[in-house]
Amino acid sequence: MLKKLLFASVAVFISMCLAGCLVTQGTYLKKVDEADNLNKKVALLEQRTKELSAENDKLKKDNDELDKVLKARADDLSMKISDQKARISDLEDRNAALKKEIAELQKSKEEKIQEVSKTYGEMLEKMKTEIAQGQVTITELKGRLTVNMVDSILFDSGRAEVKADGLTVLQKVVDVLKGVRDKAIRIEGHTDNIRIKGALAHRYPTNWELSAARALNVARYLQQQGIDPGLLSAVAFGEYKPIAKNDTSEGRARNRRIEIILVPKD
Repeated sequence: MLKKLLFASVAVFISMCLAGCLVTQGTYLKKVDEADNLNKKVALLEQRTKELSAENDKLKKDNDELDKVLKARADDLSMKISDQKARISDLEDRNAALKKEIAELQKSKEEKIQEVSKTYGEMLEKMKTEIAQGQVTITELKGRLTVNMVDSILFDSGRAEVKADGLTVLQKVVDVLKGVRDKAIRIEGHTDNIRIKGALAHRYPTNWELSAARALNVARYLQQQGIDPGLLSAVAFGEYKPIAKNDTSEGRARNRRIEIILVPKD
């Protein structure tokens, strides 16, 4: 009985020892698997670290390249801005100069208009009798003064020489025009459309010649009275610039005229 009990005890003891060995071996194998898994994870992490490091190096390189490009663009932009500022400054200077020039021209224009207006007023005063009689008309438009005189006040019919009464009228014009310095004085000769006939045609074959001779004689008289000849010009229009119809005697009388015009100097 004792032997059986001892044998049973030994069997239990051996069984317990064997069970202990099995637990220890299972735990070991599990740890080995865990270690392998950890090694694999470490290897993966090391690989990922290398990849991230390479990616980081590339990003740094790209960033350096981008910095260079941005710096170059910034330098170029700075240069363009500087050039633009210089251009703006130059344009502002030119604009200021242009405004000054425009102001001076405007002032000069106003002075000239005032001068023409003054001349206009003086001419109206000097020739109020002839104006009242319808022999002279005086107009002013945009700085252009025109003295229109019918031919009968200056010339006998078919003649180009200024008659005595006509010289008296022209002297009134001279008295005013002597003060003119910055305007050209143009004398225009005009006729009606009636053809020149008879003996007079030998001297003046057409109305061109008659209108030219009359304009020249008026210009010559103005020069003789002290008007600067450099300001004078004589122009012949003949019958080709009428201001009225030639189908009535009144219309033809209006077309036979001398016009003395103040115009801007060339």
